[in-house]
Amino acid sequence: MSVMLEFAMFPTDKGESVSEFVSRIIKMIDESGVTYKLTPMGTIVEVETLDEALDVVKKAYSQLEPDCHRIYSSIKLDIRKGKTGRLAQKIESIEKNIGREVKK
Repeated sequence: MSVMLEFAMFPTDKGESVSEFVSRIIKMIDESGVTYKLTPMGTIVEVETLDEALDVVKKAYSQLEPDCHRIYSSIKLDIRKGKTGRLAQKIESIEKNIGREVKK
């Protein structure tokens, strides 16, 4: 099974620039070893179970909770049985359909 989680999480009580806080979350994800892609508007993570996806969200929150009084998060899930490696496959499929060579 493949669970793709797209989420954004950041404090709303720390001013205009919150990259210091988002960086804590990305470091945690990177060190966890899960497959992920950072985008300008959020992070996409691919794991095998819903519990693993929700655990990423909980751990992300734990990075901010100690010193942030208000935290915003948006979460989207795409759960598909019988598939893995969709983070790369979905992009490759689109690039193939538009006649673009797949970048690796």
